[in-house]
Amino acid sequence: MENNILYMREYGCIRLRLKEVMDQRGISRNQMARRIGTRFEVVDKWYHGTVENLDLDILARLCFALDCQVEDLLEYKKEECPKT
Repeated sequence: MENNILYMREYGCIRLRLKEVMDQRGISRNQMARRIGTRFEVVDKWYHGTVENLDLDILARLCFALDCQVEDLLEYKKEECPKT
């Protein structure tokens, strides 16, 4: 089988870890939205891992506000990911 994502095969997924990081630090979604200057709904999607397209500006703001690296917020999982 050709190694092409157009064929039906699992290639893994990106898992967002913002919820874990924020919960560890005791930061609410409202607080984070104010810190990074965006709407609650934007942070809520990141928090629940339901973002469909990554906004690199939002990712940079989150990293700055949390004083963390991209890899602290994003994780590549090679195995099959749950369907949402």
